Amino acid sequence: MNGGDGKMLHIVMFPWFAMGHLTAFLHTSNKLAAKGHRVSFLTPTKTQSKLNSFNLHPSLISFVPLDVPRVEGLVPSDAETTADVPYPLYPLLMTAMDRTDTTIESILLDLKPDFIFFDHTHWIPALSRRLNVKSIYYGTVSPATIAYTFSPERGLGSKLNLECQPLGFPPSTVKFRSYEAKGGEAFANSDSGSGVSFRNRMMGSLSDCDAMAFKASKEMEGPFCDYLERQFRKPVLLSGPVIPDPPTSTLDEKWEKWLGGFNKGSVVYCALGSESNLNKHQFLELVLALESTGLPFLAALKPPAGNNSVEEVLPEGFTDRLKGRGIVEGGWVQQQLILSHPSVGCFVTHCGSGSITEALVNDCQIVLLPQIGDQMINARLMAGDLKVGVEVERGEKDCWYKKESICNAVLLVMDENGEVSREVRHNHAKWKEFLLKDNLESSYTDEFIAKLQGMLY
Repeated sequence: MNGGDGKMLHIVMFPWFAMGHLTAFLHTSNKLAAKGHRVSFLTPTKTQSKLNSFNLHPSLISFVPLDVPRVEGLVPSDAETTADVPYPLYPLLMTAMDRTDTTIESILLDLKPDFIFFDHTHWIPALSRRLNVKSIYYGTVSPATIAYTFSPERGLGSKLNLECQPLGFPPSTVKFRSYEAKGGEAFANSDSGSGVSFRNRMMGSLSDCDAMAFKASKEMEGPFCDYLERQFRKPVLLSGPVIPDPPTSTLDEKWEKWLGGFNKGSVVYCALGSESNLNKHQFLELVLALESTGLPFLAALKPPAGNNSVEEVLPEGFTDRLKGRGIVEGGWVQQQLILSHPSVGCFVTHCGSGSITEALVNDCQIVLLPQIGDQMINARLMAGDLKVGVEVERGEKDCWYKKESICNAVLLVMDENGEVSREVRHNHAKWKEFLLKDNLESSYTDEFIAKLQGMLY
């Protein structure tokens, strides 16, 4: 089917070499290909094998392999994505990506696409404009995050102050606290690769592209999208919220049996994402907080930095004390299936966008435990603006969460008769109904494609 009933589009995808970005761009590629449009997806050569299974339309989505240029200091020498290197070497990987510019030019000359979608390669708009290809900045974070952090109102020449909302920002609780702002400012001003600060890289991408696009909806983030359009004087296109596809597998028998032993809505599930990097102190505060709720819990957590397993970090006697009421699992678990299990009543999440949506389309209460930049914005949006969950109070001095704060937030949302619990349940139910509306994703995709087609005339 040709979404938009106009010109068949050919789009090149060029995401930052991180699995979260690659899979997000591929998800959008699938939505475009489902409507009959063609995608050429640029990916590091060896990484393609990790993406093949996510390509639902191989006749329309073609992977174009890229050799990652060697950069002095980037080890291992065959590194391709952020999964291959420690965090301090990310700028060197970005430098390598910047050095693909002549290869990208050759590919665009050969393919002659209508559009190129990109995110961190700020030089793409100037290159593509020379070749008569439209450039779309495609954000893997929320419009609210970009609007708050990179508004032109903050002024490139001035000292960055992220503690205050930018001038003209929509009425919102979205705001960094002082210690969060300091971390955000340091990151924005740091070298992101090729000697370019992350702030300058982002401002170049946003200012020079032909349009911005996000995986978001106007119903949830409309004011931030309008603000971006006014600030950057260019279209902001929305491809719609990412609704998880119904799982094709069933829950492992181990978890089905364990969860089945508890009452409806009584279990707390905690997961902080695949890139979470807690230290031992933070890890212990979290698991002891879950224990102190007195509720059954399943915590899917990576071992703290420097440890090989979660078992070696757990306090002495912890497992015996719980007697099966609580489990700390260090490996991968089927999050979507766990969240939809009737026994699960609360989800303690790091506020990654995927986890937020998975929480909203289920019935569990939401406790927000953000750790880095865009997760903070997501947490304020969910707890403050939409009021669908409760954010855990954080210690000002060590910038981490105290055991008591985590426990209190969980008990607050799990108290069915409490005022806060009633409010977040009511709002959660409203947004769940919206997200699960028939044809929501499809209608957003049609409108997204129609707006892309309109940019070509």
